[in-house]
Amino acid sequence: MRIGQTSIVVFLSKLTSSALGFLGTIYFARVLGAEVLGLYALVIALVGWLKLGGSMGVGTAVTKRVSEGDEQGAYVAAGVLSTLAIGGLVSVLLLLGRGYLADYVGEFDAYVAVSVVWFVLALLAIKLFYKLVLAVLEGERKVHLAGLLAPVRIGVATLVQIGLVIAGFSLAGLLVGYGVGGVLIGVLGLLYVSTSLERPRKRHFRSLYEYAKYAWLGGLKSRSFNDVDILVLGAFVPTALVGVYAVAWSIAKFLDLFGTAVSDTLFPEISRATADGEDATASQLVEDSLAYGGLIVVPGLVGGLLVGDRLLAIYGPEFVQGTAVLGLLLVATLLYGYQKQLLTALNAVDRPDLAFRINLAFITVNAVLNVVLVWQIGWRGAAIATALSAGIGLVLAYAALTDVLAFRTPIREIGRQWVSAGLMGGGVWLVLELVETAEVGNLVAVPAVVAFGAGLYFTTLLGISGQFRRTVQRNLPLLSSR
Repeated sequence: MRIGQTSIVVFLSKLTSSALGFLGTIYFARVLGAEVLGLYALVIALVGWLKLGGSMGVGTAVTKRVSEGDEQGAYVAAGVLSTLAIGGLVSVLLLLGRGYLADYVGEFDAYVAVSVVWFVLALLAIKLFYKLVLAVLEGERKVHLAGLLAPVRIGVATLVQIGLVIAGFSLAGLLVGYGVGGVLIGVLGLLYVSTSLERPRKRHFRSLYEYAKYAWLGGLKSRSFNDVDILVLGAFVPTALVGVYAVAWSIAKFLDLFGTAVSDTLFPEISRATADGEDATASQLVEDSLAYGGLIVVPGLVGGLLVGDRLLAIYGPEFVQGTAVLGLLLVATLLYGYQKQLLTALNAVDRPDLAFRINLAFITVNAVLNVVLVWQIGWRGAAIATALSAGIGLVLAYAALTDVLAFRTPIREIGRQWVSAGLMGGGVWLVLELVETAEVGNLVAVPAVVAFGAGLYFTTLLGISGQFRRTVQRNLPLLSSR
C-alpha cells in the first residue's frame, strides 16, 4: 500500500466533506444567525462527549486488534457487544438527568417543540453505530474507504439540512440532517467490511479492555481539544458568542485535515511494523508524520492571520468579532496537530499507557485553564487556554515517544515549510493591498487570495525541498508512472 497515496485520498475526502460543511455553515449563519449555530454546536458537542462515554475507547481498541490480523471476527463481535452495553448504560443515565440537560441548553425550547434529550439520544445511537463501522474499516487497513465515506456523510447531511431549513425547521432541521448523514455512511460502511463476526470469548473482551482502558482517554483528549471550550462557553457566555466561536473553530480545524489524514493512515502501518519487529520502519513512519503533519496548517496559520477578518465577514457582520479568537485557535491547531502525530505513534507501538498519562495531563490543564480564563477574561480566554494546553501536551508527547522509539525530528523540512509560508505571507499581503484599493467584495476576494497563497506556497516548497518533490513524485499517479 502506498501510504502517501492513501493519505492523499483520505485528505481529499476530508477536504471535500469539510468544503461542503463550510458552504453549508455559511448558508446557515446567514439565514439562522449565531444563536441557532451556537445551540447546534452545543448539542453536537454534548453528543460527542456522550459518544466517548458510550464507547469507552472500544472503537480504537477494535481498530488496533483488527489491524494485528488475528481473530478479527471475534474482536469485532466483542466490540459490538461492548458498545451496546456501555452505550445503553449511558442512555439510561441521560434519561435520568434529562432535566439538567434541558436547563443547560436553555434556549432550545424556543426553536424546537421536542425535548433536546430525544435528539441527543438519537444522535448518540447513530454516532456509536457509524463510528464502530469506520473503526473496523480502519483496522482492516481500508483507511481510504473510511475516508471516502466522510464527504458522503457531510454532503448528504448538508443537503438534508438545507432542505429542512428552507422548509422552516431551523434548529431541528440541522440536527435531523446530521443524523441522516450518519445513518447513511454507517450502512454504506457495512457493505465494505470484510470481517465476519465470530463468537467472542472472555479473552477477546479482556484484550479490548486492556487496550481501551488507556486508549479511551485519547478520545477524551480529542473531545477536550475540540469541544471543552464550547461546553464551558455554553455555561458562561451568551449562545450567540458560542456560535461565533464555533465558526472560528470550524475554520481552524479545516486546516488540520491533512495532518489528521496522515495520522489516520499511519496508525495501522506503525502498528503492523512494530508487531512484526520492524522498528526502523516504524521510526521512519514517525519522521514522515512529523514532516508532513503541519504541511497545510503552517501556511494556514500565516494566511489566517492576514485574511481572518475578511473570511469571518463572509458568515455575517456579527462573526467578525471572532478574528482574534480565530488567530489563537490556528496556533492551537498547529501545536495540537504535531501532538496528535506523536500520540498516534505511542498508541500504535502499543504504549497506550504513556499516551494515557499525557492525555490525562492535557485534559486536566485544558479544562482548568478554560474555566479559569473564560471566567476571568471572557470568551477569548477559551482560545488562549486551548493553545496553552496544546503546547504543554506537545512537549509531554515528544518526551514520551523519544523514550520508547528512536527517531529524528525533521527540523529542516519543517523549517522549509515555514520559509515557504513566510514568502507566501508577503505575497498575500501585497495582493490584499491591491484588493483594498480595488474595493473587491469578500466573496470574490477571499477565495482568490487563498488560491493565490496556496499556489505560491506549494510552488516555493517544491522549489526548495527535495524531500517534498520526491514525495510528490512517488505519490501522484501521473508522475510516479513515468
